[in-house]
Amino acid sequence: MAQGKQAKVITEKQTRAVLAHLETTRYPLRDRAMFLLSAKAGMRAKEVASVTWSMVTDAEGNVGDVIALENRASKGKGGGRTIPMHPELRAALLVLKEERSDKARPDFPVIFSERDDGLSPGAVAVWFFRLYAMLGMSGCSSHSGRRTFITRAARKISEAGGSLRDVQQLAGHASLQTTARYIEGDAEAKRKVIALI
Repeated sequence: MAQGKQAKVITEKQTRAVLAHLETTRYPLRDRAMFLLSAKAGMRAKEVASVTWSMVTDAEGNVGDVIALENRASKGKGGGRTIPMHPELRAALLVLKEERSDKARPDFPVIFSERDDGLSPGAVAVWFFRLYAMLGMSGCSSHSGRRTFITRAARKISEAGGSLRDVQQLAGHASLQTTARYIEGDAEAKRKVIALI
């Protein structure tokens, strides 16, 4: 995302509202998976559009524990990465794969259009824009889920024994400075850390 105005981070309440709304759409299983690929795996619109079943399944063809995002599906030459699968996202992909059955072959896109083709990155970005606009979530875009994922990961990584370098790798950023630009500050956390010093 270009520097300047950043996409808003999505609150837990907004996340619940989005998921409730997606249950009412024409393609609720696909739409839930699309949102969770953004919010629970930190994927860009291009990555959401490009992810295939082979990237989310293991050698036996079962939905796996990781997303093996290939360079061709990502940004830049080194954008490919392995993202541990969030349980909520894994559950959504399991249900979607079962519904899609014969259309969940390894080379097929996970996210599909009405004609069973994949969606373009632009179509994914428009889908997110319309979703957030419909729910009155001003300032949110296809990058909001990604920014939310990175911010939440940064806040929790030390509890898991990791560092911002791990968040950088999850995000697929070439530099830690880029990752830092995504992370929304927290005034309460700043007050608490000062008290600990």
